[in-house]
Amino acid sequence: MITALSSKAISLIFLGFVLIACSSMPTVNQDPAKNNKATYNKDFMECREDYPEVGSGAHYRQWISCMNLKGWK
Repeated sequence: MITALSSKAISLIFLGFVLIACSSMPTVNQDPAKNNKATYNKDFMECREDYPEVGSGAHYRQWISCMNLKGWK
């Protein structure tokens, strides 16, 4: 019973981190010429290739930092 409770608690904490990370993903580019869905998808896919997903969830912060470097805020 204790392990089931611990597992649920860990799952909820992880879900919370994922939701926070996703909600803070930059979506507006500083350069108006690049502020469109096609450029966003291209830049995001490049960041995902550069920083693959890891079990700890650290890749979300890396993706956000990568997008910030590309001008997305």
